[in-house]
Amino acid sequence: MIIDGLQCGHFDRASFQGLQRAGVLGVVNTTGFWEGTVESLDNLAKWRDLVRANADLCEIATSADQIRAIAASGRVAVIIGFQNANLFEGRIRLVEMWAELGVRVVQLTYNNQNDLAGSCYEDEDSGLARYGRQVIKEMNRAGILVDCSHVGNRSTLMAIEASEQPIAVTHANADSLFPHKRNKSDDVLRALKDTGGVIGCASYRNITGDHYCKTIENWCEMIARTVDIAGIDSVAIGTDRSHNFTAPDYAWMRTGRWTRGVDYGAGSATNAGKAAPPDWFQTLDDMAVIPGGLKSAGFDQAEIDKITHGNWLRLYAQTFRA
Repeated sequence: MIIDGLQCGHFDRASFQGLQRAGVLGVVNTTGFWEGTVESLDNLAKWRDLVRANADLCEIATSADQIRAIAASGRVAVIIGFQNANLFEGRIRLVEMWAELGVRVVQLTYNNQNDLAGSCYEDEDSGLARYGRQVIKEMNRAGILVDCSHVGNRSTLMAIEASEQPIAVTHANADSLFPHKRNKSDDVLRALKDTGGVIGCASYRNITGDHYCKTIENWCEMIARTVDIAGIDSVAIGTDRSHNFTAPDYAWMRTGRWTRGVDYGAGSATNAGKAAPPDWFQTLDDMAVIPGGLKSAGFDQAEIDKITHGNWLRLYAQTFRA
């Protein structure tokens, strides 16, 4: 069994079939990036329709026990997540309402500083705002996992300190292994280790690099080196794989409504388009090689189980409220 801490894009029946064939029986989706409350409700409604239409392949899960039960049936457990806190629109009382609608993972910021915290791409990481502290407290109470994947390192460390529950970095890598603004400092990884948090190692080429994308053995080498920093109990999988994205989707992710200019996200002017998938990860079916790759990297079965699904299940059991 594999749980992927973050995927995005336009899932369809073929997506669920590919995940199923690969043994990925739990996945956090991306229900929104820049959308406000009403648009986020529309997106959630579309996801509910999609899951309902493919009930033989998937089901929405709101607890660790539900994930296990859905996986035991051979179907994919869909965990509803958002990559920004815009769905709250500055209203603290909406946090528990979204939790009641089944949302279980919310990222504090997406690429830009917002009213909660600083992002990874700002020249200055402002740190956690007073409102951000209140939202984290409310997310803890309501049972929504705090995600700091696109959050600045200073703000992430402050979020770890402010949260009464462990937090997640659902899709990023160690900056010391591949330097990039989107990746996390060793201080963040050690803080996750000390507090029971989890980082999901990404396979997105722009933040993973050509070497670690070349073979499954190389990618699992990166995971092993991440374990050396964060510990075996705080490392998992968060591929950041996208489904059926086109140019307008990438434009929305990178620029939203906040600029008239060009933004390359994790890319650059010389690498402006869609990043090529890892050489070893051309289709969803290829995720089936991950357990074998981890074994080749020297992990035993108990450690492989932690990385592929156990660490996520432990964190979800601790932070979700059924």
